[in-house]
Amino acid sequence: MKTAKLFSLLVVTAVVLSCRTADERAAEALARRVMGDKARSVVFEQADWQEDTYELSQKGGKVLIRGNNANSMAVGLNRYLQQYCLTNVSWYDFNPVELPEVMPEVPEKVLVEARVPARFFLNYCTFGYTLPWWGWKQWERFIDWMALNGVNMPLAITGQEAVWQKVWRKYGMTDEQIRAYFTGPAHLPWHRMSNIDRWQGPLPQSWIDGQAKLQKRILQRERMLGMKPVLPAFSGHVPAELQDVVKDSINITPVRRWAGFDEKYHCSFLVPSDPLFARIQKDYLKEQTKMYGTDHLYGADLFNEVPPPSWEPEELAKMSAGVFESMTAVDPDALWVHMGWLFINARKNWTPERINAYLTAVPKGRMILLDYEGDYVEIWRRTERFHGQNFIWCYLGNFGGMTEIEGDYYHNARLIAGTMEEGGPGFIGLGATLEGFGVNEPVYEALLAQAWDTGIGTSEYIDNIADRHIGRVDSTFRTYWHMLADSVCVTHTSTASSSIICAHPNLSGVWNGTTYFIRGYDISHMDRALSVLETVEGKTDYFEFDLANARRQSIRNRALAVRDRFTAAYNAGDRDGMVAARDEFLQMCDDLTAVLKTRDEFSLDLWIKDARAWGKDPAEKDYMEMNARTIISIWGDSPVLNDYANRDFDGLVETFYKERWSMFFDAVIAAYDAGEPFINLNHRHRNLSGTPEDSPRAFILDQDIHDFEQAWIQPHGTTL
Repeated sequence: MKTAKLFSLLVVTAVVLSCRTADERAAEALARRVMGDKARSVVFEQADWQEDTYELSQKGGKVLIRGNNANSMAVGLNRYLQQYCLTNVSWYDFNPVELPEVMPEVPEKVLVEARVPARFFLNYCTFGYTLPWWGWKQWERFIDWMALNGVNMPLAITGQEAVWQKVWRKYGMTDEQIRAYFTGPAHLPWHRMSNIDRWQGPLPQSWIDGQAKLQKRILQRERMLGMKPVLPAFSGHVPAELQDVVKDSINITPVRRWAGFDEKYHCSFLVPSDPLFARIQKDYLKEQTKMYGTDHLYGADLFNEVPPPSWEPEELAKMSAGVFESMTAVDPDALWVHMGWLFINARKNWTPERINAYLTAVPKGRMILLDYEGDYVEIWRRTERFHGQNFIWCYLGNFGGMTEIEGDYYHNARLIAGTMEEGGPGFIGLGATLEGFGVNEPVYEALLAQAWDTGIGTSEYIDNIADRHIGRVDSTFRTYWHMLADSVCVTHTSTASSSIICAHPNLSGVWNGTTYFIRGYDISHMDRALSVLETVEGKTDYFEFDLANARRQSIRNRALAVRDRFTAAYNAGDRDGMVAARDEFLQMCDDLTAVLKTRDEFSLDLWIKDARAWGKDPAEKDYMEMNARTIISIWGDSPVLNDYANRDFDGLVETFYKERWSMFFDAVIAAYDAGEPFINLNHRHRNLSGTPEDSPRAFILDQDIHDFEQAWIQPHGTTL
């Protein structure tokens, strides 16, 4: 009898489970991943609403989360976790999800509809500054984070080199030629955007194969959670050797020098009017669809920080029309997703007439423009709403993965409200185009939350950031967060956010345009906020990060004044003052390192460990480490991008930044002791504002720092 009852129970259970929709099962699996056994306190039900909508209510002893699809249900789950459980789920896999002992009920029904249908996330550059070394474990958490925050249109460019390898083989290129055409892993975003070829190549075959396998898992999970990934399309970037292996003459033009890279790293562009263009597009999209499937969204950006072959409006129209026609010839349902960054980066050249010609050559409704840095300049307002094409308002917020506390909550909210009101029918979504993750995750969560009609204002939302970071309502912690939002996070994010510690040594000003120290707020505001924060008692992982993050920011803010005291002492002939300022500055480097050591978010060791994990043997592991070290230090082939991806990392501050400053201080003091002048360094390597005879030690130091940097990027082999 007992056996019969057990069998009946199993049958009933199987029937119930089989009745669950795929979206419900996906939401349940997400809940189990982030909540563990406590996921049993929530149940999911798919509703037949036409628009993206979620609903929270109580169903007996469980919380019922309803939604029209898995993505909406995920957003509903996040609302429950954040508002009722006072819990936050990080985009990093190493941050724990800290739930209350007793799962709270939802006292009143909550019904929320999306304000926009599209929620975009990521930037080509993110795949170089944050994501290049991630494996499935890290991606799994991040995809869950995107779903919880409503992202349904992620950029998905991992693994495209495996597709291109198959395509270029068809045209007669050898694997050696193809792998040499690619850059090193962390620099692939700029290869994909037609900026550089071959830098730190050839790309190992193990990387190409491993990324293809990873991409399949990424896309499968994203689609399960209701996302439509944006896959790449052919935009005209071809290997220079293609001309040698194709029998017919083809219209290839060299791409202008980018970021100071030597000519041997320059890209080549095949104009869309060339008959071969459509053939390559067909080969690429068919091969990609075979490998990865398609959701009919394709990213293609022809002129990212490089000029087109012609600025004539008619020629620009032919080029954009040619790209679109080549896409739709393969996939009639294709939608072209296009960055709007080119209209910001080359604003003087992209005149209204040229923009109009380029955009209107594509049928209305078949192109989606990413208004790439809406918090800085809203391109839709300057282009008659992109001349009728659909667009997504995007917040950029981070350049290079830099670790500056910034991002204006209130300013973003005002701009989004204005776009909601005035953007017109072409405004279809919100997004974030962050170059790297940095240290401002709540800013992006706040942005994506505004895609939903929650009725929660900015001030109330900031209260909840504090509550879910500490796991309780704490008025003092709320005060800290409001001080941060009201008096620190009040300026537009800079393309060169840095501290003087992370910058190339210099007596005054800046050595390079990649590092600036203008905060846009009185740094005493950060110190006052920190003094409030340090009175709060908290034990959650998020609270401990907030504390370390604030202490780190306070140190980096105060370092500039110490550098300036050193310079003032040098100018005044005060040797004791110089020594005192030097010692204080180097001690601040040590103090900063001590803070960084407390958090994995600031770990060079993890960055290198993840990179080395992609190598199949010691030589490949060393190659990956070299590439990982390069991008966060010297970046590339010339000083133009030196320190662009500067960041507060334990292991980077003490072995790289502090060492450069020690060399600098010693050289200046030695010059003073020898009665020699010391000229101020500038960013042009070996092109100082003087001669070696004027200041021999400055020229020697310039070369010594260059040699030190070149040695630092070499693999140390200390991490497996």
